Amino acid sequence: METIDLRSDTVTQPSAAMRQAMAEAAVGDDVYGEDPTVNQLQQRAAELFGQEAALLVTSGTQGNLVAMLTHAPRGSEVILGDKSHIFLYEQGGIAALGGIMPHTITVQQDGTLRLDDIEAAVRGDNVHFPRTRVIALENTQGTVGGVPLSPDYVARVVHFAHARGLKVHIDGARIFNAAAHYGVTPAALMAGADSLTFCLSKGLGAPVGSVLVGSRQFIDEARRMRKLLGGGMRQAGILAAAGLTALESMPQRLQQDHDNAAYFAARLAEIPQLRLLSCHTNFVFFALEESVALSAEEFSARLQRSNILLQPYHGAARRFRAVFHCWIDQTRVDQVVAAMQNVLA
Repeated sequence: METIDLRSDTVTQPSAAMRQAMAEAAVGDDVYGEDPTVNQLQQRAAELFGQEAALLVTSGTQGNLVAMLTHAPRGSEVILGDKSHIFLYEQGGIAALGGIMPHTITVQQDGTLRLDDIEAAVRGDNVHFPRTRVIALENTQGTVGGVPLSPDYVARVVHFAHARGLKVHIDGARIFNAAAHYGVTPAALMAGADSLTFCLSKGLGAPVGSVLVGSRQFIDEARRMRKLLGGGMRQAGILAAAGLTALESMPQRLQQDHDNAAYFAARLAEIPQLRLLSCHTNFVFFALEESVALSAEEFSARLQRSNILLQPYHGAARRFRAVFHCWIDQTRVDQVVAAMQNVLA
């Protein structure tokens, strides 16, 4: 029986076209800057975001860390959300490896950081304080439900930051989902920010990798930081080829994932034992009602017997996150709903 995996959009596997591109990729030594396929991917990524240069990295976590190390010297501070991926899910890398202090402020339910909160967090010129260097945003904001940040909001944060001599980095792991939601180009969502990292291996479906984009000067320094972290790869064109195919073929189909998420959210209304919490882009959050005798873990285990993978959301009692991607169509949504109704009958 086919497995239906709703745990994350990271579970996608490369398409036949990606596998063929990987098999046929021209390669060279990327540490020397000689891998033609990596160079092509980086050039294409820079063009999409209206930037001068780009850098292939192994993961979004590495891309965020490289960006922070490039922007902020040891002992300085970054303002970021208390529910951001950088703060919660990257092992405190900016502090552990960069000596950079995270200054967290509240992520609002719409995924934003309030400008008043950001302003209050910026350090004054005082010998007792670390210097504020960077403001980090996340788009889409995963922990509050895959909420997309608007081009206008990002532009306002960038204007605020640059007026104070601060840099802006965007963790854009799912930035193409935000672009699909607003019907804008990826460049519109960068809105003058100094750097952005996006994942090839989530909704875009490539097997490995993220890309960091920014100015030529920034990327030149970021390349040194990538090497410091052990991220210098050799014949990486095999991976870059899948990324190139993903960039050309996958962004235009992301709205299908959003539509399937909305369809699933609508069908949850047919199951009185479940409560819809939110539906944004390709994320649906829902919870077991208190009247249900099953625990979240038991509910998940029973679904797995029907080859449906859906895990309780981290640290949230009776709460689940379903993430939609290119493997999940409406037929599979119907199968999931039927299995849930059977488990809860």
